[in-house]
Amino acid sequence: MASETPEGGGIKSDETLFDLVEHIREADGAGVTELASATGRAKSTVHGHLSTMRDRGFVVKRDGEYHLGLEFFNYGHHVRARRAVYDAALPVLRDVADDTGETAWLMAHENGRVIYLDGRSEGLDININSLIGSWKYMHSNSGGKAILAHLPEEEVDEILARHGLPSQTEATVTDREQLDEELAEARERGYALNFGEDLSGVHAVAVPLILEGSVVGSLAVAGPAHRLPRERCEGELADRLSAAANDVQLSLTYR
Repeated sequence: MASETPEGGGIKSDETLFDLVEHIREADGAGVTELASATGRAKSTVHGHLSTMRDRGFVVKRDGEYHLGLEFFNYGHHVRARRAVYDAALPVLRDVADDTGETAWLMAHENGRVIYLDGRSEGLDININSLIGSWKYMHSNSGGKAILAHLPEEEVDEILARHGLPSQTEATVTDREQLDEELAEARERGYALNFGEDLSGVHAVAVPLILEGSVVGSLAVAGPAHRLPRERCEGELADRLSAAANDVQLSLTYR
């Protein structure tokens, strides 16, 4: 019988498994010796977990190193497809990217952070796939702030207590009172802004996606600061995203 970790109540063998997965991902492939050293586990333990994951398709071995397998893609695709907002937003996302000439994003939240569910970029040299599936702090991301602005206050408190307000750039809002003011403004005007708070030199604007009174995601447009000045974000782009959000919400309502 697996033992439990005293501090979190979790299963030690599960902790080991996920530690291995995380290190393989971060290292983009690793051998048994490296994994044992990085996770503080015995080589025999590491090898046992790797053998199980290899049998199930979650890791593959190439040139003496273990890499994450495509079975993770299978599960990830299933999880994403199960969100109704994903199917509803896809055609709208393409249209927004087409109309604006910028990168359009669909985002969702879980466990106090936002994730890029999908993105579209028309005619721009941007690697969308490098960001799809990545997590971001909500307070420094326009899509995250658009969602935060429409969550119950107690849930916002829980999220910020869990993750804090870590600084991503010099422009990141790290003061709770200032963030609350921004969220109130976002609720009133219908969109949230990010001027270099997540990545220096990148501006973004986002609107919430609301279904039956609950926020289920957000749509955002992002790009270089020189192409997305405040005036464009608050005017043309906010208006286009608002219209797109209406289309998505209508599709969700009658799905």
